[in-house]
Amino acid sequence: MPEPADGTWVRVDEAQKYARGGLLPMSVFLTKNAPGLRTSPVKRGYWVVHRLLGEYIPAPPPNVPVLPTDETKLGDLTLRETLAQHRANPACASCHAKFDSFGLAFEGYGPVGETRDRDLAGRRVDTGAAFPDGSSGSGLDGLRAFMRTRGQAEFVDTLCRELLVYALGRSLLRSDEPLLAQMRKDLSTGDYKFGRLVQDIVASRQFLTKRATPSSRGTAP
Repeated sequence: MPEPADGTWVRVDEAQKYARGGLLPMSVFLTKNAPGLRTSPVKRGYWVVHRLLGEYIPAPPPNVPVLPTDETKLGDLTLRETLAQHRANPACASCHAKFDSFGLAFEGYGPVGETRDRDLAGRRVDTGAAFPDGSSGSGLDGLRAFMRTRGQAEFVDTLCRELLVYALGRSLLRSDEPLLAQMRKDLSTGDYKFGRLVQDIVASRQFLTKRATPSSRGTAP
């Protein structure tokens, strides 16, 4: 990707040509979910499944073995092969089957989000992924295709819920479900414009009014 000479922000058209564009390949997300000198398909995949698709996955048990934080110290196995050995344990497989594949699709991005075709040990990286629903893909394009065709409904629902929680400053209630349904409908019929979500929220009864709490219902003077 071209870099500006003076270090200022510039617009880059057709960012897909540089394996960029959108939320998924942002370096801030890729770097946060990597432990320094190697990638972490587990952390990256978990972030996608939990934060974007809204799936709850329990915390791992306390005795999970820790992998080296340096790709050059993984021995003869690649990180993909090391994770496959870990999933061979039935106690680990049920959870890892839900998110490892999403993280492996990001192996074309290094520990700080740089594009790459080899890891830090010089081994060629493999970005192929077999997703939980039985479909498969490769790299960012494969993951995007999955998100569009099979994960879009979950992503839209998660986006609506998280944005509404943020706007209201509280957890969601059953009485919020009609508003969420309207938000999902308006988003899909409005060409998925973010402004439609904002409009639905700020015009809603929940946003314009605030439920009284017991401490605020004091006796009138």
